[in-house]
Amino acid sequence: MSYAKREEIRQLRLQKKRQQRLATLIGVAGVILVVVALIGLPSLIDKYRPAGEFVSITPQAYPFEDGRTLGDPNAMVVVEVFSDFQCSACKNFAAITEAQLIESEYFQNGQVYYIARQFPFMDNTSAIKSSDQAANASMCTAEQDRFWDYHAMLFANQDTSNATAYSDRRLVAFAEALGLDMKAFNNCFDDNAYAAEIQADIDRGTLLSVSGTPTVFINGEKLGVGNMVPSYDEIITAIETALSLQ
Repeated sequence: MSYAKREEIRQLRLQKKRQQRLATLIGVAGVILVVVALIGLPSLIDKYRPAGEFVSITPQAYPFEDGRTLGDPNAMVVVEVFSDFQCSACKNFAAITEAQLIESEYFQNGQVYYIARQFPFMDNTSAIKSSDQAANASMCTAEQDRFWDYHAMLFANQDTSNATAYSDRRLVAFAEALGLDMKAFNNCFDDNAYAAEIQADIDRGTLLSVSGTPTVFINGEKLGVGNMVPSYDEIITAIETALSLQ
């Protein structure tokens, strides 16, 4: 076989190998694109899904409201409540116990500093991150000092049987209904601007052995036995005890 013939065969083999490599790369790229599309598709659909009907709330004034806190930051008693907006027990706590606490003399006279901590965990095994997105949205309202109204709006529209109750479109619609600065809210929400702060709450909760929500702490001490949610009277008793020790 002549040199020219051998060279021709060698070049043909090289060309075939290059074609095979290119086909493999195209195939891998195609698989990656499909995976990325499947991951991104739920959020894309969620973004443009109609908000539908939802419950509106009447905005109200809160004592010493500042972002997601209430009360005097220099108060002798600090109450921390770790919550997930998809948690039905959290909804009940907010509607009854928390509402009573806010009306109590301890809050009204600035003796208590109340911090709403984020602990979104109920969607940890779900592809639809409703808890995380609700936490994200609520933090964006906090920077406009409307956290507590939005907090009430979220719980008023909680539906644990409906995965789209906290769709992105509905979370935006809740903010619109409260008359927020929507440019600021949307920029914050789309950028997930408070991811680090939410994670810091989760880390703190994990450090404090939070395993469910709502979990209540007074001056760093957990109230309730196991995952039992403390009652209003139990919290008031703990507040009075903490005040007496000052």
